[in-house]
Amino acid sequence: MHITEVRVNLVSNKDERLKAFCSVTFDNEFVIRDVKVLESNSGCFVAMPSRRIADHCDKCGGKNHLRAGYCSNCGAQLAEDRGKKDSAGRTKLYADVAHPVNIACRMRIQERVTSAFREELDRSKKPGYKPVPMDTPDDDEEVPQIIR
Repeated sequence: MHITEVRVNLVSNKDERLKAFCSVTFDNEFVIRDVKVLESNSGCFVAMPSRRIADHCDKCGGKNHLRAGYCSNCGAQLAEDRGKKDSAGRTKLYADVAHPVNIACRMRIQERVTSAFREELDRSKKPGYKPVPMDTPDDDEEVPQIIR
């Protein structure tokens, strides 16, 4: 698979680690949205889209985030240690929605996204800058409707 497009939406809050949200297109056919560019002490890196992991209350079956102490549905107290642990013994709070399955793919995505981020950052400093729209299809392309 080849990365055919990277769209970058810069985040305006300069004090945060989150620098941009990106949309990465593969082979002009498959898109992964909400790829994040984050800044660390060693530079920028790419984080894949993720979702919060939740579990269900034993009493009512209501869905709750793993850090919740009480059920948001019935108010019952929840056990403190209910999540799966990672290799370091910490509770996993998020799960990737999409991610590369090998280092070579991760490096290709990392290099292409950080390069596009730097280019967009440079463009943003020029007069008349307008951000690239993130979630709109190409103007001439018809988007098929899902039939149920």
